[in-house]
Amino acid sequence: MNTMPFEKCPVCGGDLVEKEVEKILRGGVNTAVLKVCAEVCLRCGERLYTQETVRRFEQIRAKLERQDTKEFQAIGVSYQVA
Repeated sequence: MNTMPFEKCPVCGGDLVEKEVEKILRGGVNTAVLKVCAEVCLRCGERLYTQETVRRFEQIRAKLERQDTKEFQAIGVSYQVA
């Protein structure tokens, strides 16, 4: 993982630990779930991601919006309940 620019949480000043977290991304009507490393504040739960990870999120969102999901693995179906 790339070095994070913060030693303490920029929101509350709490200590940060590196963890693997689940991130949900939405693009258009599509949703993707992925696991990424983040620095997580032990006090408030704020998640800090590297610039590389944020760029990856943007690429995935753009693919979801274009419905370019051929490289993604389907894991179920989502429904909206009225």
